[in-house]
Amino acid sequence: MKQVYLDNAATTQLLPEVIEIVTESMKTIYGNPSSIHQIGRKAKSMVETARKNIAKHFNVTASEIVFTAGGTEADNLILRNAVTNLGVTTIISSKIEHHAVLHTIEQLIKEFKIKIFWVDVAADGTISYEHLEKLLSQSDEKKLVSLMFVNNEIGNVLNVQKVSEMCSKNNAFFHTDAVQAVGHFKFDIKKTPIDFFVASAHKFHGPKGVGFAYIKKGIGIYPILHGGEQERGARAGTENVHSILGMEKALQLAYENLDNEKVEVQNLKSYFITQLKNNFENIRFNGTSESKNESSYIILNVQFPKEYPMLLFNLDLKGIAVSGGSACQSGSNKGSHVLNTILPDKEAKNTSVRFSFSKFNTFDEIDFVLNNLKQLIK
Repeated sequence: MKQVYLDNAATTQLLPEVIEIVTESMKTIYGNPSSIHQIGRKAKSMVETARKNIAKHFNVTASEIVFTAGGTEADNLILRNAVTNLGVTTIISSKIEHHAVLHTIEQLIKEFKIKIFWVDVAADGTISYEHLEKLLSQSDEKKLVSLMFVNNEIGNVLNVQKVSEMCSKNNAFFHTDAVQAVGHFKFDIKKTPIDFFVASAHKFHGPKGVGFAYIKKGIGIYPILHGGEQERGARAGTENVHSILGMEKALQLAYENLDNEKVEVQNLKSYFITQLKNNFENIRFNGTSESKNESSYIILNVQFPKEYPMLLFNLDLKGIAVSGGSACQSGSNKGSHVLNTILPDKEAKNTSVRFSFSKFNTFDEIDFVLNNLKQLIK
């Protein structure tokens, strides 16, 4: 059976070069990086070289990169430290953040006497920068703003430059979950002074279970995992050496080929948008996902004009892998918290599907998906 994978915002296919690096390092770099013998020192040297190379992509220093088990752990590390270590008493975020942020904030509210303010979000998922400015300036309490770089469901791209400048002006920390941005967008921390961002390797064709947190120099971080002094005391636990090396390689390849691959993937997405409009009446695109300038080129969130409870299941039977954006697709009684926030109730009940692309996809695959959609949606 033909298989088409259009769920790249969930995870991506490993690059052959990454598999080669991971496999070879498992065979030859098996020492514990904390060991003092030469086999351990070799592993340590490889980890530190990877840290330096990753840091260069964002114009930061190696000491500002902390390796983690992925974006969720990195978000938890930063948000918890903001409250327990950095004196933050007020968090400003949005209700369309990833659950790695939302659920962590909910837990911090239960444990500590902190305030949370939700910045207004428009019907297209765009953050109200005017409301954010108002929230930042309304008191002198120590604040942290947590807004994601690229929304994982609707693809909206945050104006991180604008938010970072607003936070600097108001003496607030700025944290962004950049899991959907790292490897897909270039940014320079010297030009865009973000205090914290997080990344996960499996979003840019690297291994699962490894990522990193960027923590601005001078901001002290205490571990949330205890039991060792790894990662300069910021995270206990033996480093995942082979996955870190795989992540380094995946990020190198992502940025080496980014300009060409971005054009190729955007062309696929644009073609899909055009064909959807030509073949389906009253189709909508959630968030700003239709836009070339305001959305990630890999994410398209499509709202069909009614509810098709079995659509994702039937697409899966045809060999097409995508993600849903409402209760009937996700298996959740609550549906997508993002779509429930930005859409009117009637539209939120319609079937929405997130299609997300990569350089491995082809125009033939897009046509295959379109033909199957025509059969399934009458």
